[in-house]
Amino acid sequence: MKKIIIASTSTLHNGGYLAYLLPELKTFFKGVSTLLFIPFARPGGISHDDYTQQVRHAFAAIDIEVQGLHEFENQPQAIEQAQAVFTGGGNTFLLVKQLYDHGIIQPLIQAVKNGTPYLGTSAGSNICGLTMETTNDMPIIYPPSFQTLGLVPFNINPHYLDPDPNSKHMGETRETRIREFHQFNTQPVIGLREGSWLEVLGQQITLRGTLHARLFKQGQTPQELAPETALSNLN
Repeated sequence: MKKIIIASTSTLHNGGYLAYLLPELKTFFKGVSTLLFIPFARPGGISHDDYTQQVRHAFAAIDIEVQGLHEFENQPQAIEQAQAVFTGGGNTFLLVKQLYDHGIIQPLIQAVKNGTPYLGTSAGSNICGLTMETTNDMPIIYPPSFQTLGLVPFNINPHYLDPDPNSKHMGETRETRIREFHQFNTQPVIGLREGSWLEVLGQQITLRGTLHARLFKQGQTPQELAPETALSNLN
């Protein structure tokens, strides 16, 4: 049974890394003693070791040991044997290229479908959708494919931002960008605001947190989804 948390972000304003999610994660990862962290989304400024150490410090609060995937010589095998997996944020283009380059896309899909608990934040959430094409990130590198894990039957837009009515900025809004995506693609898109997440338990998909999410469908007016809305039949 799939067991997934797809979170918009790892850090809220004035909060510590994963602090707002830790109470939820303590329950979600019950029985897990060691977690495998995928640090491949960060393009620079922090090493894989330092990024893993940041995650290690956060999970120490709920008594879970963290190992970085980059520490393993056989990374597909590490995925297959993991008790749980967490993919952090950064740049989605870089993350997806690394997943393909290291041959861990299919092992990761299979592990999660087999019941390995999975947590994604930001770029690590983006890859849970059918494709990465609704990322906010710049294409700093070219992955072999935009196809991602397909763990939910729609696309994700983490860090969804509403238009600021007081802003003088005349550029495209996030909603405009998603409408552009729907000129060429049919799958729904969930805009996750900061502090919200999707919980996937088997075939059940539920919006969690205190904020509404925004649902975009091709050719339709966007909808606001209240917390605790079930999204299991969304396709």
